[in-house]
Amino acid sequence: MRRVLIFVLLAVAVLVGSFFLVNRPSPKPAPAETASAPAATPPASAPTPAVPTPEAKAPVETPRPAPRPRAAAPERPTAPPEPAPSAADAATLQIEVDVPDAQVFVDRVFLGKAPLMTTDVKPGSHRLNVSATGYEGVSQNIDVKPGMQEVSIKLREVRLDAGLDVVHKHRMGSCAGRLVATPQGMRYDTTDKSDAFKTGLLDLDAFEVDYLKKNLHIKLKSGKSYDFTDPEGNADRLFVFHRDVDKARDRLKKGDPPAQ
Repeated sequence: MRRVLIFVLLAVAVLVGSFFLVNRPSPKPAPAETASAPAATPPASAPTPAVPTPEAKAPVETPRPAPRPRAAAPERPTAPPEPAPSAADAATLQIEVDVPDAQVFVDRVFLGKAPLMTTDVKPGSHRLNVSATGYEGVSQNIDVKPGMQEVSIKLREVRLDAGLDVVHKHRMGSCAGRLVATPQGMRYDTTDKSDAFKTGLLDLDAFEVDYLKKNLHIKLKSGKSYDFTDPEGNADRLFVFHRDVDKARDRLKKGDPPAQ
């Protein structure tokens, strides 16, 4: 029985195998390769220029804002230059003085010694000062007009001839001498040469008399001071000498321009 069963199973297996062998599909033939024309070689093209590789750039720093410049102070407007006077408006001033080499000032500006001619004085009102050693000075206003203009000045001589015997008081002791004053100046004559002096009447920093103290005080521009007394203690002589010299000094000062 066992043999029959084995035989049947073998028969069934054979049948099944045969069935699959009969029904298996036949393989399809491979398609024939079609002869094709060789591919056309593309024409040679111009070589593409090499693109330069960009170099690595340094990092760009962001510029800092520059500090704002300080505003400059506004310039002051300059006054336009004065137009040059025309020939018709120009003035020529001729100054004649009866004393040669008299000094001439116009508006405190020294122009020179007379006689002189100048075109430096513009038309208008000006102050004229004329002085000469030993003469009374002149100070007057002049009205300068365009064109040629002549100004004539006459000076009056200052008369002074004063002399006085004096004693100069030193810090230690004293010395005797004589003071002499003329329009040309003042001098102190004495045997002590270190005390003697000579100066112009207008070159004294101090010239004062103290009647009660019977003293005449003189100070030179050099800084040296003198205190004179009368040998006989007579204050009147000191007073008269001071008065006469002071009058002459005032007359001589008229021609000097006022101090600035």
